[in-house]
Amino acid sequence: MSASVLFDAPGPKARTRHLILTVIGALLALAGLWVVIGKMRQAGQLEPALWEPFVTDKSVWVDYLLVGLWNTIKAALLSVVFAGLFGLLLGMGRLSENKWIRWPAGAIVEFFRAVPVLIMMIFLFFGYFAKAETLPADWRPLFAVVIALTLYNGSVIAELVRSGVHSLPKGQGEAGLSIGLTPQQTLRAIQLPQALTAMLPALIGQFVVVLKDTALGVQITYPELLTWAKTLGSSYGNTVPAYLVAALLFILLNYAMTKLATWVERRLKRRGTTAGKVTNAMPTIVQGGAEPGGPAAAGTRAVVAGAEETIESAIESAKERRNDPGW
Repeated sequence: MSASVLFDAPGPKARTRHLILTVIGALLALAGLWVVIGKMRQAGQLEPALWEPFVTDKSVWVDYLLVGLWNTIKAALLSVVFAGLFGLLLGMGRLSENKWIRWPAGAIVEFFRAVPVLIMMIFLFFGYFAKAETLPADWRPLFAVVIALTLYNGSVIAELVRSGVHSLPKGQGEAGLSIGLTPQQTLRAIQLPQALTAMLPALIGQFVVVLKDTALGVQITYPELLTWAKTLGSSYGNTVPAYLVAALLFILLNYAMTKLATWVERRLKRRGTTAGKVTNAMPTIVQGGAEPGGPAAAGTRAVVAGAEETIESAIESAKERRNDPGW
């Protein structure tokens, strides 16, 4: 039903056109793959001897690929945690009613969203951490990668937080204010939890970007997966196969993150649409289980009559105040 509301279903001509374009796209992709395979065959990169180390030599995985994979996951996990916290604080700052908080938060978000991640990594590493003698040498590239990814992705998450809160119905904020909460209390207790739940799939999608951007650490000698694939190719003379295996590992990690985002989104939709367990509480009033002249029905009529009298007296009191010249 929702799909039919958003757009018209394609007709026979449109479906035929889509099928033709899909076939043409698939043929072009196969042709490109055929050209790439032909070039690799001419360069001797498809020789079985170049691929045998991945099957016969376990040191290829233990000493190279798995080490780089762990460093990639470590940098990604640290960046995800810090970017989430940083983005949450900046998002709340952008939603603040205090201009001395809102304007600096907006400036920080716009600045770090505009600066490329690689430039931040290079500036942090060569401009500061390379000269920081208090830090161990092995930690300096990791710090530069994590801080750069935190600043950039935290700014993106801050915008997700802001847009998620603004997408909520206005009644959510008005309800919090009507019960005596301040705007900041309403944001923290009512709006922010709903916004985070709604944008959780988008957040997980942003974490996929974090995972891929850790490969930029190769420019500052951080020993992540791409760096170790390069070292592996130099050691075994199979640079192209090493890069292809590293690319396959990245694809598997990103695919796992994408499936996680899909699962979370499905869970959220199911939780929002599944009705709770039906109960039979107060059947005499709600379901009409009592007899028309029974005590339950009489008690209900008494409550309704009392409410009507209260409303009528309030209306009369308002009319008297309106006619009073001193009011």
